[in-house]
Amino acid sequence: MLYLSQAIGRPVRDRQSDQIGKVADLIVALGSPYPPVTGLVMTSGRRRTFLPWTSVDSFDAAGATLATHTLDIDRFEQRPNELLLFQDLQDKQIVDIDGRKVVRINDLRLDHIEGRLHLVAVDVGAAGLLRRLGMEGPFRTIARNLRLGVPERYIDWEDVDPLESSIASIRLRVPHAGLRELHPADLASIIDELAPRDRAGILAALDDEAAADAIEEMEPDTQVEVLEDLAPERAADILEEMSPDDAADLVADLSEAARREILPLMERDEAEEVAQLLGYPEDSAGGIMTTEFVAIPETLTAIQTIERLRELEPDAETIYYIYVVDDDGRLTGVLSLRDLIVARPDAAVRDFMIPEPVAVGLLTDHEEVAQVVARYNLLAVPVVDDENRLAGIVTVDDAIDTVLPTAWKRRLPKLFSRTGG
Repeated sequence: MLYLSQAIGRPVRDRQSDQIGKVADLIVALGSPYPPVTGLVMTSGRRRTFLPWTSVDSFDAAGATLATHTLDIDRFEQRPNELLLFQDLQDKQIVDIDGRKVVRINDLRLDHIEGRLHLVAVDVGAAGLLRRLGMEGPFRTIARNLRLGVPERYIDWEDVDPLESSIASIRLRVPHAGLRELHPADLASIIDELAPRDRAGILAALDDEAAADAIEEMEPDTQVEVLEDLAPERAADILEEMSPDDAADLVADLSEAARREILPLMERDEAEEVAQLLGYPEDSAGGIMTTEFVAIPETLTAIQTIERLRELEPDAETIYYIYVVDDDGRLTGVLSLRDLIVARPDAAVRDFMIPEPVAVGLLTDHEEVAQVVARYNLLAVPVVDDENRLAGIVTVDDAIDTVLPTAWKRRLPKLFSRTGG
């Protein structure tokens, strides 16, 4: 076992044990779970020279001893599949996939696997910092005498992900793969901790739907920063994947210049939905509703309705209730999934729906909407226009968001998830 801090600055000796330089960095090749060391960078005076690992006879905390009489004196040039451990990773931020947070690398752990040195873990504990400061030994002695422990924390290389806008992030062949498995709320928290330059690499590794899910979970200020830092075409694609109400809220917070640039690039239907929602006062039912809901004609049977749902494949937050409308789109009833499942397959929807459901108007104040949701214990409330035509729904999480203090909102878990998580 060897730590990077124990190797950097140590002498490089030739076969006659004469010092010819110092270890400046170690190189690993990406592509395997534990990247093998493929060479070292040696400094001699002001010159940096690459030495392939085949030229190294031994390597430990005392330094490197070479196995060859001749050296390639070409200057070092990093290849696309390589990482410099000290330059690219030491002190950099990484994502702890298991811990779902951003941490900083204090040291890097190397070990021999099948006779070859590999990068196996990163040290993010106090022990790594003490080691680099040359204080680990004395501190452990004091801690042992006081019967105290020295905090150690290692993260397996497979569970970390380089973040910073450096060659480390740019050259990863499968960048941020582990991040794609995180819940959008966890991913949003991680991105929220990063500087703007470091967010780009993560978002570039996510598809539009995953990026949209994460952005929906971010703080409003971060949402704006993230979207305005993206290329307008990518920003438009992500907005199309967001729920219409969240997209409209975000667009409303964008600068005028960003709106003019992004909105024309969206698909026509999605852009029109966003524009429609932006036309309502922010504190009204129309301003907080989503236009994603399931509505069916009252002439359908139970089995026909189930087939319709299979065709539509609606998101989780829009399927708790199924709304029934007449030929003019007027709201006539509502039924739950339970009502639908227990009904006879040939039963007409009009015969088992709940007629004249509770609804709110487009201009109903958001606090009144929240009161209606709470009073009738609803998961969503329909929003209708002056002629009782169904325009959208306000889900319980959006209703609560409008009345909870900001500090409470951060503690309240999302009741709905577009990923079904």
